[in-house]
Amino acid sequence: MRLELKILLRAILRREPRPQPGDLAQDSAPQAFPRGTIGLANQRGVALLVVLWIFIFLFVVAFDFSASVRDEASAAHRYGDETQGYYLALAGFERALFNFLQQAPSGRGQQSQALADLFADTWTDGPAGSGYRFRLVDEGGKININRIDETKLRSIFTNLGIEEPLRTILVDSIMDWRDPDDLHRINGAESDYYQSLPTSYSAKNGPFDTVEDLLWVRGVTTALFYGVSEGATAPEGGAIVGLKQLFTVDSPNDRVNLRTASAEVIHALTGIDMKKCQQFVEERKKLSDKSLPDLLALLGGGTGDPRLQNFVFTNPSVVSVEAEGQPAESRVRRRVRGVVRAAGGQARFEIVRWIDRDNQASGATSGENK
Repeated sequence: MRLELKILLRAILRREPRPQPGDLAQDSAPQAFPRGTIGLANQRGVALLVVLWIFIFLFVVAFDFSASVRDEASAAHRYGDETQGYYLALAGFERALFNFLQQAPSGRGQQSQALADLFADTWTDGPAGSGYRFRLVDEGGKININRIDETKLRSIFTNLGIEEPLRTILVDSIMDWRDPDDLHRINGAESDYYQSLPTSYSAKNGPFDTVEDLLWVRGVTTALFYGVSEGATAPEGGAIVGLKQLFTVDSPNDRVNLRTASAEVIHALTGIDMKKCQQFVEERKKLSDKSLPDLLALLGGGTGDPRLQNFVFTNPSVVSVEAEGQPAESRVRRRVRGVVRAAGGQARFEIVRWIDRDNQASGATSGENK
């Protein structure tokens, strides 16, 4: 259309006759333009593409920079909260340690209700606005995994409802881990077995260093070690109570302190119904002064009951102190834990083990391949 108007205009200006269709066809033929004009148009197109790519590049760089700044600011904020939580946890640890050292030793092995509540295995909040909480756990109220014999160990797993063949595998493997030789029990495991696993390692052939070392033993899974909640499905082979709740390596006694033992430990050692053990623990809290006959009577037995020969009655001397700090208006929590032994003289206490970052959910290995 534009071409026809152009030819008509040219004819009018030159007073030429109206062009014929043949003339239009002739003029519609491609015309040659100067080379400089074509080069200029190409340069403008290339420049436009370059500018677009530059804008895209700058947008990507700006977005990446803003995301990086945001992540670094979030990390710095979290680090600040975690550092503050750590020192709050240390304050909680010191407070719990002070309460532990305030125990009044008694020749009769009795203790006031206020001090007994320290070992109720519950968290105690610090003063209002302190930002920390703590709890004390008597290691003597647990079963020493390095001192228990094979017969009692088998009885414990039986009381926990662990079925065969897992029960025998656990007993034999734990005893093989502790003994100094490389000889297998029938269902046990030594270094040759552990070396055949996808993640290979060797048997300790010595005492357990920590209770978490049980996770390396054949048959011990994370579900069995940490336990599952009451409403959850029990791990294969039985047992809802976690082995971590029952065993320790820091107890100074071959027997368990009945004054601080949990219902789970009492049930595992005696086979007494769990509900009765829980009732015993609740009734135990109500006594202002506790003596061994009082406690045995609550369990429905006496000093001659063979099931109760595994217990002693004494003041706690080795305790696990756990403390957790959380800054105000923060979701970050920091937990520390230390095993403390009461000592005489000016020192008054000794830190046996210190865990600077206590992660209750972690384990040495999943144990599923064992």
